[in-house]
Amino acid sequence: MLKHLTLKDFVIVEALDVAFGPGFSALTGETGAGKSILIDALQLALGARADGGVVREGAHRADITACFDTPPGLRPWLEAAGFEVDDELLLRRVIDAQGRSRAFLNGSPATLTQLREAADLLIDIHGQHAWQGLTRPAAVRDLLDGQAGTDARAVAGAHARWRAAGEALQRARTRQAELDVERDRLQWLLGELQRLAPAEGEWEALNAEHQRLSHAQALMDASSQCLQWLDEDETGAGRLAARASARLEDVLRYDARLAPVAEALQGAIALLDEASHGLNAYLSRTELDPERLAALDSRLASWLGLARRHRRAPEDLPRLLQDTQRALDALAAATDLPTLERHLAQALADWQAQAALLSAARQAAAGPLAQRVTAAMQTLGMAGGRFTVDLPPAAEPQPWGAESVEFLVAGHAGSSPRPLGKVASGGELSRLALAIAVTTAQARQQDGQAGGPDTLIFDEIDSGVGGTVADAVGQLMQALGRSVQVLAVTHLPQVAACAHHHLVVAKRTQEGRTTSRILPVTGPAREAELARMLGGSGQDTSLAHARELLRLAGHDAASPVAATLAPTAAPTAAPTAASARRRPEKTR
Repeated sequence: MLKHLTLKDFVIVEALDVAFGPGFSALTGETGAGKSILIDALQLALGARADGGVVREGAHRADITACFDTPPGLRPWLEAAGFEVDDELLLRRVIDAQGRSRAFLNGSPATLTQLREAADLLIDIHGQHAWQGLTRPAAVRDLLDGQAGTDARAVAGAHARWRAAGEALQRARTRQAELDVERDRLQWLLGELQRLAPAEGEWEALNAEHQRLSHAQALMDASSQCLQWLDEDETGAGRLAARASARLEDVLRYDARLAPVAEALQGAIALLDEASHGLNAYLSRTELDPERLAALDSRLASWLGLARRHRRAPEDLPRLLQDTQRALDALAAATDLPTLERHLAQALADWQAQAALLSAARQAAAGPLAQRVTAAMQTLGMAGGRFTVDLPPAAEPQPWGAESVEFLVAGHAGSSPRPLGKVASGGELSRLALAIAVTTAQARQQDGQAGGPDTLIFDEIDSGVGGTVADAVGQLMQALGRSVQVLAVTHLPQVAACAHHHLVVAKRTQEGRTTSRILPVTGPAREAELARMLGGSGQDTSLAHARELLRLAGHDAASPVAATLAPTAAPTAAPTAASARRRPEKTR
């Protein structure tokens, strides 16, 4: 349930904190007062796209915070996403004048995708043009699937696999000659590469060995000369170092300060000896090998020749061998008609199994939905009318299932149901949309479907109705408010009179600036607002009519139900109980 909505510097709102109670709340006000501002702000808090135009003129940023009771179904998701889990759920959105925004969920940074995922379990919004969805096949299917508690994603996935299998088989059949040519080319290339058999890392090793053998004489001459200079005559570095060390040892006892020098000489002698041993070992293992050098020349020439023919770097030949083998294997699979036909048959069977489950769920939900909407039509100015859900089979497998979903309506008794887009007027479509929205929400609550939102918002969905139909609309929303929270933006006094809570939006201009405020009204203030909506200006006749509407709705203006929200003098930015409990935003 939505508990609070706090706005700061949003459109024409400077500061506003609105509390909401359970049941049915009506939001009214003069045209242009900003009734839809609340709906727009809620949608932004729930992850809708934003732009800098929502920031109040002269302000740097808009700040929106919505506080909900945390639904049980959302707790596992919050824990899995790393958010703090509490009895209250705080969604916050900050939008600057450039359109950049930041989002927070329970005080921690969140993405817009995460806000939208949470919104699915919090609020369901029906706009004033909801009837347009009744003429779109996809929207109609989604509505029925929502009542059935299922969706077409599994069927769509199976359909995509079936289409891919069919396309693969068709390509194999129509491109057989072209694929044969490609197979011959790959087999010839693979044969060339297999004859060379290039191994990973071999090119670098061949070059290193070739360089060593081609310079073997120079390496041996340099090593012999170094060995001679180190140790093979009286002037060798090793012998001179040994003589220097012995001479220093003779006088070391006279001055200890020479000890570090003596140690350094000993270290140098050890290193020189190690170098001499290394040179001896190198010379014993190194020799000229013309035959091996010739073999290396031939092998390197083969690498280079093959690399040039196929315009590749020599070191890329091992990977070319692997890629060619994989391409040939894939081509063999792509031209294996029996296997491709088996894959297609299996994919079709998988789709049929998934589609059968979806069809059964739709069949089970279609009848109860039609009965509920038909019952609602009788009170919405369509007495004798009938609503049905038709499920004509599709000619071929479709991503949405084995059938289409069509809503049919008979506007009066004795007429046959026909597609509602062809027989229903704009006003009738609006009433049907309202009937479907209310009855589907009631059905979800009565059937105990888990995961649905506990707050429903109707944004002027009752446009174009009046008289006794308006009374019925108000009674429907009042009944719905007994099981879920309902917020309706309305121009109809009959609907507003049925609300358990009544909020009025008003504009005021002060010091050249226009701002909007929202006040809960009860008692005489509520009577006055209803009288205004009835077209009066506080005359006794309009006030009496307003009192009668409240009485017919089941409560008068002074009843405890109508007084659930205490009146306030004016909206302020002072902290409320909910805002005082807010946690500071964390940084990640």
